[in-house]
Amino acid sequence: MRRELRPADRPEGSTPPGNLPLELNRFVGRAAELTELTRALEAARLVTVTGAGGVGKSRFAARAAAPAAGHLGCDAFRRVDLAAVREPNLVEYALVAALDLTDHTSRPQREVLLDHLGQRQLLLVIDGFEHLVDACASLVTELLGAAPDLRILAVGRRPLSVEGERIFPLAPLDSADAADLFADRAAALLPGFALDDGNRTDVVEVCERLDCLPLAVELAAGRLRALSPADLLGRLDDRFRLLTGGTRGALPRHQTLRTAIGWSHELCTAQERLLWARLSVFSGQFDLDAAEYICSGDGLHADAVLDVLSELIAQSVVIREEADSVVRYRMLDTVRAYGADWLEVSGDTARMRRRHRDWYMGLATWCELDWFSPRQAQVAAQIGAELPNLRAALEFCLTEPGETHLGQYLAGTLWFYWAGCGHLSEGRHWLERSVELDGETEDGDYARSRLKALWVLGYVAILQGDTVPALAALQECRDEAERIGDATAVAYAVHRRGCLALVTDDMPRAEELLRTALAGYRDIGELNSSVLMGQVELAMAVAFQGDLAAAVELCEDVRLVCEDHGERWTLAYALYVLAYAEWTKGDLARARQLLRECLVIGDTFHDLLGTVLTIELLALVTVTEGDAGEAALLQGAAGRIWPSVGLPLFGSAHYNAPHERCASDARAILGDARFESFVAAGARLEPGEAVQRALGRDTASRPAVVPGPRTAHPAPETREPAASPTVQGGETTG
Repeated sequence: MRRELRPADRPEGSTPPGNLPLELNRFVGRAAELTELTRALEAARLVTVTGAGGVGKSRFAARAAAPAAGHLGCDAFRRVDLAAVREPNLVEYALVAALDLTDHTSRPQREVLLDHLGQRQLLLVIDGFEHLVDACASLVTELLGAAPDLRILAVGRRPLSVEGERIFPLAPLDSADAADLFADRAAALLPGFALDDGNRTDVVEVCERLDCLPLAVELAAGRLRALSPADLLGRLDDRFRLLTGGTRGALPRHQTLRTAIGWSHELCTAQERLLWARLSVFSGQFDLDAAEYICSGDGLHADAVLDVLSELIAQSVVIREEADSVVRYRMLDTVRAYGADWLEVSGDTARMRRRHRDWYMGLATWCELDWFSPRQAQVAAQIGAELPNLRAALEFCLTEPGETHLGQYLAGTLWFYWAGCGHLSEGRHWLERSVELDGETEDGDYARSRLKALWVLGYVAILQGDTVPALAALQECRDEAERIGDATAVAYAVHRRGCLALVTDDMPRAEELLRTALAGYRDIGELNSSVLMGQVELAMAVAFQGDLAAAVELCEDVRLVCEDHGERWTLAYALYVLAYAEWTKGDLARARQLLRECLVIGDTFHDLLGTVLTIELLALVTVTEGDAGEAALLQGAAGRIWPSVGLPLFGSAHYNAPHERCASDARAILGDARFESFVAAGARLEPGEAVQRALGRDTASRPAVVPGPRTAHPAPETREPAASPTVQGGETTG
């Protein structure tokens, strides 16, 4: 999580934090418009930048966001790109992801957004909404009504048409700036290219014939590897005569843009046109491996894809992007839509979407296996980057006849991402859609796909604290698994039922079910993060019944297996239990060391559950060290996080006792008024700020071992852990 400075904490004139991509080439012109847009945002809380496709709306808004946010005193700005979102009911998920929110509860995503934005000074940039205008208009209206310090910069081809909206039409560049843009992009292809007396007239005329639309100008500049500016002008005349017979009612700029794209398309080779059309099946970014698999065949050999793709990049049809030494590609939405039209005309859309689905089904399968490996963090990042494409694959499966079972399999296979990386609500959306559809139910792979979706659905519902639908899904899973003899699904269903018993304080039943599930896993040779988390949960169940030594033994075994396999996420929960054990022995330095590692791991995976549990236990360690004020502050920070996780400390007497111990000790030292003031200060911290404060705490001057808990409290062997790695009875890996 990022730590965000408030305006009062930032140096004057500094830029507030945001999530804009780095600019890969020079931004040209628009100085006056940038100033005007900032003034518009001063006057209105909703400003919508409108204009034709290709006029440069997205780049312009991205360029304006950071300085405008700083000028307006916002504590941050965030951008969400909706171009790859196809379903209206996924708009809220996209905003939650852009805001880096993690919410484990079953609250509607809109409620999560309203709660988060209610007291924040934020500039939110919503880009590419025109195909989702109704959903966006409704959401924007509600957000602005509930968050008085929120400002929204919307970017689309049409207004949202809501009350309070101020329209900012973006015109094309003027001739001088358009020619400057042409020269800048041409120089990137041809070092040394510059406007001079020999080419200036032709370049300006090319730009003016393209109405100085930035996208059209960039496409034209991409042709200079093969053509001179004079040649461009001549061919442009030919293409205008060939391609201007579009819809009479279309705006001239739309005709010009389509002409420019169509002209670029006509100049492509047959293989380049073919790849352009096939690449349109991607949503958002893609990598070379995916392009080679999905787009090859029938006229385009896999070995040729890289060369053809390179030509499309040179012509500005495809954009190359690099982050953390990873190269990925994307197309502007207008260019992608043009290719999609050609793919549809060719009659190849369904086949390409099926190949696209197959690739991402395979990716999800491999990532599920890799989750139990040293690549766990990379897997989380990879699935996050591919989420738009995975959504497209899921949508295809759940809308195409005969594909339901594959949608169930894909939604279930992504359990580690839904549960492990803060996407419970979206995971439940896809899981519920998949199991509600009438798919094949005969024995075999089809039935097993549904069983997997059912136990994952039960798991996600437990994590959200929604026990009734969780129980229904798990019961259906177990009954059907026993009927067809699927021992794997039986073990998972029993495991999740054990989680449910754990959170409802039925410890004997939890222990019985979890031991049964672990025995089932051993019988079938199953070993992964889920199995190990079941062992951690069993440790919780026995610890709650007074056998802390057995709990430590179980978690030490988990630690060894995790270290052997490079598994980190489940390891954090084992270390959490071991940290509690160190606290009971009075080794506070060791307890804090283990908890710091837990926080680092939880932050890596955006695991809000693991974070809040660790902060709660860290507060207990801190008050035992003698710093009651810091302990109270940490409890306040945890109190702010819990509403995004579920019922604080799960409403369990077992989980709540150490929390009450910490609060009682801190209150006795500080007094009521000071205790409450420290709690209130902690509640003002963002989750990322709370994590950084806990990680940055200096303990060098503190003793490594201090006297154990006072004898007025239960002995270490009989006290319960501060919390468990379960939320509402569910573990945090699948």
